[in-house]
Amino acid sequence: MDEITIDKAQEEDAMSAEEAAQLAAFAEAVAEEQKSAEEQKSAEEQQSAALFAGADKKSQVTFAEVSEEDKKSPPRDIEFLLDIPLLVSVEIGRTRMLIKDLLQLGQGSVIEFDKLVGEPMEVLVNDKLIARGEVVVVNEKFGVRLTDISSPAERLKHLNK
Repeated sequence: MDEITIDKAQEEDAMSAEEAAQLAAFAEAVAEEQKSAEEQKSAEEQQSAALFAGADKKSQVTFAEVSEEDKKSPPRDIEFLLDIPLLVSVEIGRTRMLIKDLLQLGQGSVIEFDKLVGEPMEVLVNDKLIARGEVVVVNEKFGVRLTDISSPAERLKHLNK
C-alpha cells in the first residue's frame, strides 16, 4: 500500500515539474512576442517621426509659364475620355407599390405613373438628370427630342443627390 502512495506522489511531482516547464516556456514565448511587438511599434514611431520631420521642411516649386497659344488650344490629354461608355436612359415616370400589389400584377395589368401625358420625359446619363424632352418615333423606334438641357449648375446639384 505504501508503494502505491509513494508512486502517486512521485507522479504528481513529475506532472507538476512538467507543467511548470510548460508554463515557463509559455511565459518565455509571451515575453518574446511582447518584445517583438514593442520593437515593431518603436520602429513605426521612428518612421512616422521621420516623415513628419520631412514635412516641416519647405521646398520651392517652379512652374513653366503658360503661353497664349497653350491657353487657346484645346487640351489633348482628355481625348481618352471620349471613348468611355455611358448609360443613357429615359424615365417615363415613377410610382410606389406595396409588395402585395406588385405580386398581384399579371398580363394586361396597368401601372399608373406620376407623369401626365405630354409632360417632358427625363433623360438620365448614368442615373443623373441631364435633359428633358418629348417622345418621338424614328423608323419605328422610340426616341427623345431634347427640349431642355440642364445647366452645369443644375447638373452639379443633381450629382449631390
